[in-house]
Amino acid sequence: MPLEPALSAERIADAVARLAERISADYAGKELLVVGVLKGGWMFMADLVRRLTLPVRCEFVRVSSYGDATQSSGEPQLLFDVETPLAGRHVLLVDDIVDTGLSIAWLKERLSRREPASLAFCVLLDKPARRRVELRPEYVGVEIPDRFVVGYGMDHAERYRELPYVAYLIEDSEPTGVRDHL
Repeated sequence: MPLEPALSAERIADAVARLAERISADYAGKELLVVGVLKGGWMFMADLVRRLTLPVRCEFVRVSSYGDATQSSGEPQLLFDVETPLAGRHVLLVDDIVDTGLSIAWLKERLSRREPASLAFCVLLDKPARRRVELRPEYVGVEIPDRFVVGYGMDHAERYRELPYVAYLIEDSEPTGVRDHL
């Protein structure tokens, strides 16, 4: 499929740096358990934790609701769970993108039952036009329009994850423009 540039590697790095600075300030003096959402969030999480200036532990979960489609099925499934106990820990859930919000709301509710001291959500890309649940990430890198994106860990049918930038898949005529949320 043809691609259209959306976010350069430099723009992503700037967003990651701003997020890391804010998170480091908000959690100063605390240890943070960073939980990355696989598969899409791994590249963003790796860059983010390297920029944090506080002690971190890393864990992963894997939730699926897309398969090979470009739209969520709306029915999340937990494929891989956190091994570290969450009780009493400050937990930062890190994902690549939030659109409908169904999967992340489902995951946040599930993790909150484990009684963390705090639970926040950090996302590189926010697509609020597609939100189907009331969900506002505590940390947002860039707000994007309602278009399907790939690259920087995000895929379409397991392709394009390796791209160092984010691109739109060319589909029908769609609105363009990306707006920094920070």
